[in-house]
Amino acid sequence: MVDYEPVIGFEIHAELATASKVFCGCGTEPGAPPNTHTCPVCLGLPGALPVLNVAALEYALKVVLACHCDVPSPAIFERKNYYYPDLPKNYQISQKRAPFGVNGWFEFEVNGAMKRVRILDIHLEEDAGKLVHPQERGAAGVSLVDYNRAGVPLLEIVSGPDIHSVEEAEAYMIAMRRLLRYLGVSEARMELGQIRFEANISVRPVGSATLGTRVEIKNLNSYRTVIRGIEYEVARQTALHRNGERVAQETRLFDDARGITLAMRDKEEAHDYRYFPDPDLVPMRFTPEYLERLRAGLPELPAARRARFISAYGLPAYDAALLTDEKAIADFVDAAVALSAPPKSVSNWTMGELLRLLNERGLSPDALPITPAHLAALITLVESGAINQNQAKQVFAEMFETGKEPALIVKEQGFAQISDAGALEAIVNEVVAANPDPAARYAAGEDKPLGFLVGQVMKRSGGKANAPVVNAMLREKLRGG
Repeated sequence: MVDYEPVIGFEIHAELATASKVFCGCGTEPGAPPNTHTCPVCLGLPGALPVLNVAALEYALKVVLACHCDVPSPAIFERKNYYYPDLPKNYQISQKRAPFGVNGWFEFEVNGAMKRVRILDIHLEEDAGKLVHPQERGAAGVSLVDYNRAGVPLLEIVSGPDIHSVEEAEAYMIAMRRLLRYLGVSEARMELGQIRFEANISVRPVGSATLGTRVEIKNLNSYRTVIRGIEYEVARQTALHRNGERVAQETRLFDDARGITLAMRDKEEAHDYRYFPDPDLVPMRFTPEYLERLRAGLPELPAARRARFISAYGLPAYDAALLTDEKAIADFVDAAVALSAPPKSVSNWTMGELLRLLNERGLSPDALPITPAHLAALITLVESGAINQNQAKQVFAEMFETGKEPALIVKEQGFAQISDAGALEAIVNEVVAANPDPAARYAAGEDKPLGFLVGQVMKRSGGKANAPVVNAMLREKLRGG
């Protein structure tokens, strides 16, 4: 039996995080009442002319440069002609023959190895509106149209058919989303539809260089859904090949409830859309100086930052990967270390308490409730012996909830550790006198009773005793040092 391998390419659509739409001044913030972010331009009314949003242009070019693409000259906008109720002009301003970026590549890590995928083109277009299908009584069969999203700048990133497993597919999606967020060009929140993935899938015999008939899958609204859709479609196409049946070139929808893909329509080709240059938008040529200015303004990208966290901060690869997954978290770590906090301590607190609390509260890393200065101050309190680790966790939780300075919380809660030798010695003597058997066994050479004795001292002190000092006192008292 012939073994088959999947061949996968992606079309990623990312809404750009501009304040206004791509060809007009209407706002782009989500959640507004239907049809309140509209104007004659984005509604396609007669006589209204588009004007390119420069921020959208530069956001698109940043992604182009980060993906090592060539920039055609001139780049042009074209009209992609088709009819759909959520497309008010009956055409979409897009790019086909001369997009902003072509012939690039993107590298990401999969199972500890680097994978390179070709980026065939990156182009800017306007998003369509949104159809709403109300479920209220009496609304059966009714669809409503919200044009708020029509005209929102949409960046499409088209990869080559270079992905050959679901592991590679998932890693590519995560890494590309991370890149867009690092560049600051898109919030890329899937739950808000700000990034959408469409997979083009075919299968071929292992070892063959010939591409099979591809099928595009739509209606993929989460990483899990994309993976399930790919798995099903690969199995479906493989079964067709093994049965000697033909794979139709078509667009299919993924039915999440049933876990299957369903035929939607025949796959269109470019000529079906009758692309032609938009007469209202001029061709664009970019000088080398302009592109170099944009390139110089790119931030440190995820792979480079991860490598720096390992080399400069001495962090394990696992820590570095987790801390650089979100730019806001990586910025937080850099800022805390810049305040002289030890990198590994910063890493431990960030990966432990900070990420745990963010996950529990369902909060975004973009709006951290504590500052790097808060964390650096807390670490100083712990390392100076002013508070112990358990107290520090309570302080951190209070900081997270209230935003108060750690020193103020320590004072309000009475958390200051007892480090005074005289005060601790009195408590140690009481504990030894009250627990002669464990004290004798520790004095005789058993190590296990030490933990019990330290715990008793901590209990009598209300958790305020300095544990390392208590350890040293017990060793000195019962073993002579």
